[in-house]
Amino acid sequence: MTGDVTGSPIGLHRVLAPSGVLPQQAEVLDADPSPWPDEVVVAVERLNLDAASYRQLREAHGSGAAVRQAVLDIVGARGKMQNPVTGSGGMLLGTVAAVGPDSPLGLRKGDRVATLVSLTLTPLRITDGLAQWDGLGEQVPCEGTAVLFGRSIAAVLPDDMPDELALSVLDVCGAPALTDRVVRARGAKSVCVLGGGGKSGSLSLAAARAAGATRLVALVPTEGEAAAVRETGLADEVVIADARNPVAVAEAVGEPVEVTVVCVDVAGCEHGAILATAAGGTVIFFSMATSFSAAALGAEGVAADVEMLIGNGYVPGHAEFALDLVRRTPGVLALFRGRERQTAGS
Repeated sequence: MTGDVTGSPIGLHRVLAPSGVLPQQAEVLDADPSPWPDEVVVAVERLNLDAASYRQLREAHGSGAAVRQAVLDIVGARGKMQNPVTGSGGMLLGTVAAVGPDSPLGLRKGDRVATLVSLTLTPLRITDGLAQWDGLGEQVPCEGTAVLFGRSIAAVLPDDMPDELALSVLDVCGAPALTDRVVRARGAKSVCVLGGGGKSGSLSLAAARAAGATRLVALVPTEGEAAAVRETGLADEVVIADARNPVAVAEAVGEPVEVTVVCVDVAGCEHGAILATAAGGTVIFFSMATSFSAAALGAEGVAADVEMLIGNGYVPGHAEFALDLVRRTPGVLALFRGRERQTAGS
């Protein structure tokens, strides 16, 4: 902490370069674990890299050891985990180590928490060289420290599910909450989820069902994933197509839907989502690989009268909403378990 004892609730005092930007835009953050008066310091136990970032790292670096070193290099250079290619990060799990006297977050020393703000704006230090991680999965066991600001958000971990499961759910909890809000507000009955077999996709299907949708379409890339989704009963229709191929997406979905939710962690899925959506409908983009220009110009280019929303990851009550969906929807839990087994076997 500097000589000035007042900090910024949005973390401006942690920005080292360049000046005048928010922590998410910063190139370098101050990750000193000494808390300012309204900050909370977390002893980190596990990172959860977002899917788009991890996919890019694996494709760029190949081996697990190279991916591990890439993450270490990013955090060491930037004081945060923000993939310079995708611009995205993830979130983390840990135990509260220190609480500033003016912190408004309601956390106490010893609380085990998951952060609900992105690693792209969270000051972070890694102290164990990621020795416990083989680089072959999105969840990264590690030791280090992280800092939460006065306007950060975090959830105390539930005691009725394993940490790894809770972290996976909380990492994507904004998607089902916004899906629920949009489907209810529009009275939508038909919803398509691109990437319906993934974490955010399966939760979004469950949320849409609970919100009153009566035609749920899950679009997935392979027959193996389709079989897994069919077994859960989360969707009324499970179709197979490459989400990057707009013609294939439109043909697979058939009759356009009122709401399309994009939960695919690769670039180039904007046009297919637009074509799958009926006139006057809504597209919700949750993928960090989404291109705003591709979405806007693509809709204009095909004269599509659709509203397009960018999910920002925060909806009031989103953490408990997502956890409750997992508790009461066996199909979602089955898909999450299946992804955990695949990761363990990779």
